Amino acid sequence: MNTSRADTTWRLMAPDDLGHVTALAASVHPDYPEDTDIFAERLRLAPDGCLSLLLDGQFGGYLISHPWRGLLSPPLNTLLGSLPAPAERWYIHDLVVAPQGRGRGYAQMAIDRAEQAARMAGLGILTLTSTRHALQFWARQGFTPEAISAEEQAILASYDPQACLLSRPVG
Repeated sequence: MNTSRADTTWRLMAPDDLGHVTALAASVHPDYPEDTDIFAERLRLAPDGCLSLLLDGQFGGYLISHPWRGLLSPPLNTLLGSLPAPAERWYIHDLVVAPQGRGRGYAQMAIDRAEQAARMAGLGILTLTSTRHALQFWARQGFTPEAISAEEQAILASYDPQACLLSRPVG
């Protein structure tokens, strides 16, 4: 179940990867801090949605994703406790490729893997919360804004004032 190129491999995340995930998240998203416990819980709840990227044998990125229901996104740095059932969409919690791996198609490979997980779960929509810094990237990937409630807008404000809930159909 690896997606590979000569110098990269997306593989299922292991608990031993969590220190790397937290360190990379802190360096790439300093304005959006999350505790290691958040990543560990997502890995425990949805191991098939959590991937690690190896670049030349070194940790180079991650995808954290899981089944979800509704348009109320999880607040930043908040434990879920459990996944909602039944799920109706696949939520991309975070996707990071280290600077040395950017622009080489690795993020698209991770999105493809999230779509594969969504299809296997019988879910036809990918959803995510985009920060102001990533809105253009996600728009290029075909994600569009969802109409949201005041409650949802309040949760998005825990990210930043321009954060947006985005979705697209599974391809």
